[in-house]
Amino acid sequence: MSTTAAPVPSPVHPVDEVPPVRQLAAFGLQHVLAMYAGAVAVPLIVGGAMKLSPADLAYLITADLLVCGVATLIQCIGFWRFGVRLPIMQGCTFAAVSPMVLIGTTGGGLPAIYGSVIVAGLAIMLLAPVFGKLLRFFPPLVTGTVILIIGVSLLPVAGNWAAGGAGAKDFGEPKNLALAAFVLAVVIGVQRFAPAYLARIAVLIGIAVGLAVAVPFGFTDFGGVGNADWLGISTPFHFGTPTFRASAIVSMLVVALVTMTETTGDLIAVGEMTGRKVEPGSLADGLRADGLSTVLGGVFNTFPYTAFAQNVGLVGMTRVRSRWVVAAAGGILVLLGLLPKLGAVVAAVPAPVLGGAGLVMFGTVAASGLRTLAAVDFDGNNNLTVVAVSVAVGVLPVGVPTVYEKFPDWFQTVMNSGISAGCLTAIVLNLLFNHLPAKAGPAPEGVPTGTEPV
Repeated sequence: MSTTAAPVPSPVHPVDEVPPVRQLAAFGLQHVLAMYAGAVAVPLIVGGAMKLSPADLAYLITADLLVCGVATLIQCIGFWRFGVRLPIMQGCTFAAVSPMVLIGTTGGGLPAIYGSVIVAGLAIMLLAPVFGKLLRFFPPLVTGTVILIIGVSLLPVAGNWAAGGAGAKDFGEPKNLALAAFVLAVVIGVQRFAPAYLARIAVLIGIAVGLAVAVPFGFTDFGGVGNADWLGISTPFHFGTPTFRASAIVSMLVVALVTMTETTGDLIAVGEMTGRKVEPGSLADGLRADGLSTVLGGVFNTFPYTAFAQNVGLVGMTRVRSRWVVAAAGGILVLLGLLPKLGAVVAAVPAPVLGGAGLVMFGTVAASGLRTLAAVDFDGNNNLTVVAVSVAVGVLPVGVPTVYEKFPDWFQTVMNSGISAGCLTAIVLNLLFNHLPAKAGPAPEGVPTGTEPV
């Protein structure tokens, strides 16, 4: 009697693996700590510029954390045509800060901001399929350059943290940099000498050890924990019914295009790191999730959302590729948004501790870009010029933040983001050198040009 072999189950892609609950919690918390300071920065800056009361500022922050979590869950888990289903953290985009401050302080207030945010979110959802079709303009030459620029443009963020946090009274004190260096040394030591299962949470261990050292030396203050409420629920339109002003909407639509460009770069970067290439359809799904999250932001008293580049480096560094890990981080953010006292505990982590961890994470993003560029051919073509000029344009506003301050607001919105400026430059130069008819005839057959589709 013949027997038929049982079918072999197809292997699960690392992106879809579900780690044990203990690992989910540890890896997820690591992602939350990596992005927390950036997540709350936007409501703090906008609310501070509008001179909101401490109670309203606290409300903005808890609303932001709640929607951050929901947006992350939508992006990682996905439903129907929403969500790229990759390990992507969502957070408020810094590209919207200047326009929102302008809208909020020139008579429109928060209702005008939220009206423009809702319209921008709807526009992103409508434009998502169009952006999805542009993926062929992101060959390894462009994607590697963009990933490199993302990493380099984030390094000043880590530098500011390491020095004590921008605006801190003791900014640049040797003790701050010493604490950051200590955390960096712990992260590297764990990665090098600890067992593999601990190496994967090297950043979390570094932050925990850094916090343990920081407390007795007076680096942090847990006074805010006692003042925070136990429960906080963000209700729709808390600050009033949204108003729709043409000028505010136009400026926020420019921001929408910038964030779509940034998100495209981040999604491609994570696709490269996880071994699951982003296709036109999945890119459109990811952008559509951005749009939905931005609409939710306008409804629930917060701001436009985008993929958070801070966490791209963590995926590359830890090699933990599961989207369910980042979904767990989204769940933690929802809890922080509903339980302000928990959020206050996380907020008490001193900036230098985050800075030490950020240096290795953001450097990892830049190194990943170099790894992608290593597969590109640079002989007998102009690919080196594409990378050189794109990186220069992308780093310019990072190194000289006031370089475009005499230009119109819409221009500043686009070019003050090193990621969008460098990305647009790389796309245009790649088209110029590799897609227009060559002046000396086509390249010899079989010679790679770096423009092969991803």
